[in-house]
This record gives sequence, C-alpha cells and structure tokens, in this order.
Amino acid sequence: MASASTSTAGGGDALEALRQYLAIARAQRPELAGEDFARVPLSAAEAGTARDLIWEDHAAFIAADRAAEATAKAIKLGDRTLRYDFTTFGNEPETGHSLYISLHGGGEADASVNDDQWENQKVLYEPDEGIYLAPRAPTNTWNLWHEAHVDVLLQRLIENFIAIEGVDSNRVYVMGYSAGGDGVYQLGPRMADSWAAAAMMAGHPNDAKPDSLRNLGFTVHVGGLDTAFDRNLVAAEWGTLLDALEAADPGGYPHYVEVHPDKPHWMDLEDAVAVPWMAEFTRDPTPDRVVWLQDDITHSRFYWLSVDEANAVGGARIEASVTGQTIEIESSGVSHVSVRLSDDLIDLDQPLSIVAGGSSVYEGVVQRTILALWTTTVERGDPALVFSSEVSVDLE
Repeated sequence: MASASTSTAGGGDALEALRQYLAIARAQRPELAGEDFARVPLSAAEAGTARDLIWEDHAAFIAADRAAEATAKAIKLGDRTLRYDFTTFGNEPETGHSLYISLHGGGEADASVNDDQWENQKVLYEPDEGIYLAPRAPTNTWNLWHEAHVDVLLQRLIENFIAIEGVDSNRVYVMGYSAGGDGVYQLGPRMADSWAAAAMMAGHPNDAKPDSLRNLGFTVHVGGLDTAFDRNLVAAEWGTLLDALEAADPGGYPHYVEVHPDKPHWMDLEDAVAVPWMAEFTRDPTPDRVVWLQDDITHSRFYWLSVDEANAVGGARIEASVTGQTIEIESSGVSHVSVRLSDDLIDLDQPLSIVAGGSSVYEGVVQRTILALWTTTVERGDPALVFSSEVSVDLE
C-alpha cells in the first residue's frame, strides 16, 4: 500500500538530522523524543529509509551490548537465567535462518532431572533448515515454561538471534514436549505475534485459551494412551475448540490436531511430523484481523495494537480488523488502545477511520514519524513489527 510520494516538506532534513543523531555515541545522545526532527511528517519512502537506519543502529547496539551473553549462551534478567544450546541445519536463505525454540519436559523435580530432559531436547528434532535451539528452563517448578519471567527471557532471546544471528523474524517457531508442551499451550497464545507457528507435544493446557492463535499455525500431538491429567482427552477438546474458531472466523486459526492411537506419553517421534508442518508457515506481522485475549500473564503489545499498564489486565479482549481505510474494534475490559500503523497495513496518505463499538472514535490522516519508528523498534527489536504511525483512542 506504499504511497507513490517520495518526499515531504522537511522530510529530507529530518532524515539528515536522524543520520547525524545516530552518528553520536549512544551514551551521549539526547532523548529522541525531545528532538524536533523526530516529529516531522515523512513520506512512505522517507519512512522506509528511516526504518532501515534505525534498525541498523539498533541491531549494532544489541550485537555489541549483548556479545557476552551470546558467547556464554545464557541470558540473565534479575534472579532468572536462561541457558541454551543450538544447532544450525541447512543452507541459510536470503532472508536469514528460521529459528525453532524447543522446550524440554520435566517440571517439579531435582535440577538433575530437568538437566537430563534438556540434554534430550537438544537432539530430539531436526528441521531441514533453521537454527534448532533448546533452552534450559530457569526454574525447576511444575510450571517451569509458563511463569511470567519466561515471556521476557524468550523475547530477549529472539531479539538477540534476530540482531546477532540474522534470523528471519517472520520464521520463528516454538515447540515443546510434556512440560514443554504445557508451555506451548500457554506461550503460543500469550506470545502469538512472535511465532509463525507452534507445536504442542504431550502437554496439558491448564488454564490456557486458544483465542489469540488466530494468525499462526498451531499443531497438537498427544498419545492416545496418554491418560495422565487427561492429556489425550484435552487435546481432542482443543481440536474441537480450534475447529469452531476456524469455522466462525474464515481465514483464521490454521491448525492440525492428532491423537496418536496406541501411543502413551512417549510417541516414538511420530510427533516429529510437526516440524515440517510448522515450516510451511511464515508470520504475517500485519494481519488484517487480530484477536487478543489477555492471559493472567499480560502483555502491553500484540501485532499492531498496544495498551498501557492500566489496560493490560487478565481476561481483557480486543478484536480488531482492517477493511480498506477503516479499522473496526470490539473490546471488553479495555478502555484505551493505541493502534500502530504502517503502509503495509493501510494507505497512510489517505484518511482513515477507526470505529469502536459501532461508534467513530477517529477520522483523519495520520503522519509517519521517526519517533514512532524509533519507539516500536526499541520496544521489541523485531524489524517486521516496526510502525511509522500511532493513533490512541478511547474505547468507552
């Protein structure tokens, strides 16, 4: 949807000011939000140039700032440490390698038990192409892969591999076995905008819900004889749930659920078919429809939507869709939302309309700015989830 316009009044000067700003040592830079050039309207072409300049600067910073943790293969945040190991398979595509994050089983046990599970997970699957990465859970609790710190650590891990290893951010996958499968049931929806696809093996969803899986492939594999915690029955129930969601929302919720007959908790690697199944999916970072149901572990941002702390509450729900130049929002438990925009989602040179609950809450033309590009780059460190404009609207 990019505009044919190539320049705006002051846009070229803003780009030159950005180049000069980025040439300053990071520690000596003033806050970008205080710089006049950061709010100068840009054309689509100028925004594309600014986006590239900002990403190159951010990636270089991450590569330098986190070199030690990349060498150590360990990320430490607060009192939690995520160790990992990885193997690279196949030739690297032009867009960069895929990344498969594979979560081990175990749970509430001695550290040695989870260490053994980690060692097993390191060699459990082999993609035809991609970086296959097995992290070691930071804790030895029953819910080792869906405690709140896991989301933050995995997001940093992904950012590192995009910036340092050149991973294709639209081809990041998550998978897991047993307790790792529990984690996929939870992290799949919670971090849905991070994944191209997800594969759950031999786990249990606990309180997870599938609503936020609208825009990624999700596959479930469980042994038919895996009766502990009713894993086999619950897997079939999720198949029914996903079937209903797909039927009610055409184009959404691609999934494949298989209960392997005569297999117990260990499926003799029949579940390995999930790896090439996932590889068929590439993330769309700007889908024209988003369903965001907040888990009890909340997030402030999801695809092209963002909420402040007061609106990031468990159980809050937003459904947003784009048709032409109109964005429609239905919500519950949310009073205010920010809509992030780019020319990949909507024509920013034309007026747009935002409708919430059947009422117009915004009409007009939005401006692309360096500040919006900078903010959304730094937030996630994901070059495909960068937006050049933002509109904040009240939903009540």
